[in-house]
Amino acid sequence: MKKLKTLVFLTIVACLSLLLLNCNRGKSTKLVTENFKADFTGEYKYVGPDTLSNQKCTGQLSFWRAIVDGKGTSTPLGDISVHFDFCGDSLSNYGNGYGYLVSIENDTLFVDVSGRVIGGRLDDHPEYVTSYWRDSIRFIGGTGKYEGATGKGITNDYNSSQDNNSHHSWKGTITLGNENK
Repeated sequence: MKKLKTLVFLTIVACLSLLLLNCNRGKSTKLVTENFKADFTGEYKYVGPDTLSNQKCTGQLSFWRAIVDGKGTSTPLGDISVHFDFCGDSLSNYGNGYGYLVSIENDTLFVDVSGRVIGGRLDDHPEYVTSYWRDSIRFIGGTGKYEGATGKGITNDYNSSQDNNSHHSWKGTITLGNENK
C-alpha cells in the first residue's frame, strides 16, 4: 500500500512538473535598451490659470497650467503626435502633469518631465530663442509595444520669437521588454 501511495505521489509530481514546463515553454522576456531621440513642435492649446472644468493644479505648482499638442518624429516611434498637460508656479517651475507620445501604429509612450523654464537664451541657441528648458525626462510605461517601457533622457526645448510654438529635441535611452509567445 505504501509503494502504491508513493507511486501515485511521484506520478502526480511528474505530471505537474510537465504541465508547468509546457505552460512556460516558448515564453521569454528580452529586455532591449536602445537610443531614444525625438524632435517635435508643440502648439500651446491653453496657457493660463487652472480654471478649466477639469482642474488639476494643486499645491505649490498651481499658479498656471499649460496644455500642449504637437507633431514630430522619434526613434524608435517614427512619426508621432504628442500631448502634455502640466502645471507651474510663479518662478516658472513646472511639473505635476502628464505627457505621452503616440506612434502612427497607436502605441503610446508615457513620459514624466518636470523642471524650470528659464527666460533668455544660451550661447548655443539661435538668436530667436526667448526661453528654454533642459530638464530630465523619464519613460514610465505605455501601451502596445511600449508597455512596461523604462528609460531616461534630457530635453533641449525652447520658445521662439518667430512663432507661438514650443520646440523640442530630446535624447536618451529607452528599455523595452518584449514577451515572445
